[in-house]
Amino acid sequence: MAKVVTMGEIMLRLSTPNFERFVQADEFDVHYGGGEANVAVSLSNFGHDTYFVSAVPSNEIGDCAVAALKKYGVKTDYIARSGERLGIYYLESGCSMRPSKVVYDRAHSSIATATPDEFDWDKIFDGASWFHFTGITPAVSDSAIALTEAALKAAKAHGVTVSCDLNFRKKLWTSEKAQKVMTNFMQYVDVCIGNEEDAQLVLGFKPENTDVTKGELNLAGYKSIFEQMVDKFGFKYCISSLRVSHSASDNGWSACIYDAATKEFYHSKQYEIHPIVDRVGGGDSFAAGTICGFLDGKNFKDALEFGVAASALKHTIPGDFNQVSRKEVETLAGGDASGRVQR
Repeated sequence: MAKVVTMGEIMLRLSTPNFERFVQADEFDVHYGGGEANVAVSLSNFGHDTYFVSAVPSNEIGDCAVAALKKYGVKTDYIARSGERLGIYYLESGCSMRPSKVVYDRAHSSIATATPDEFDWDKIFDGASWFHFTGITPAVSDSAIALTEAALKAAKAHGVTVSCDLNFRKKLWTSEKAQKVMTNFMQYVDVCIGNEEDAQLVLGFKPENTDVTKGELNLAGYKSIFEQMVDKFGFKYCISSLRVSHSASDNGWSACIYDAATKEFYHSKQYEIHPIVDRVGGGDSFAAGTICGFLDGKNFKDALEFGVAASALKHTIPGDFNQVSRKEVETLAGGDASGRVQR
């Protein structure tokens, strides 16, 4: 199996139980997660040799975050023990027409203060096949921007395929700063992943006549912006998840991909997910599944279908991590969505 490297922040997630509002909650459910950590766990579950690069404090809470990754076979050799605190986010899980809400408490966290010289980049990328990062990490701090750029330069120097999930977070930075930073980073990226909002706010591309809140998807618009993005940045593949949000509990879920080599555009099958147990980490599980498909040698259409199926299953699992097996994903991608009891 391939050596895969992801880099980002792992956080402590405190979520309200039983769909309670923050003001109602007398206790929180505890999970650990974060964009790139979620991808690492998925790829490890699928059998790949996965390493997570990050920084966590040298205390018991940092130990818990590392243990959460080790539990699923993620290699933690390249996690620096530095800084003063682990980032936290609070989640109020929405239901029906009430949306979920996230409150961040991650300023001055370990990854936000980490510097490039804390990491042995040659060792990290030695023998690696793939490197994945997201737009969340550079949004955390200016120091994290420098850290991300150092990782990208090292990955390309080692001939590693690079994927990026654009993942715009308006509570962390502005669209103007995101575009300035991320446009520069795109020179290192081979596979660009992001939904319609990310493409617009991070790179300035917007598909026409598309409104997912009304259930409207203009696939021709996606093909057009993918062609423009490939022309500007030289990506090998552009990929977007397509979420039609009927409510917080009921989503349509599919994806599309553009192959720059063949100029072919493909839209996956769509899953109707109802009820949703936990949609946090849904995009990460999609990215991981699609990456896994490529690493397995699947063609781009089958890789995308594997990613969409993996993510559809994630929506049924509490917590950030997608705790499903390769076989379960292949069963769903193959058309069995019956959910029958396995005896």
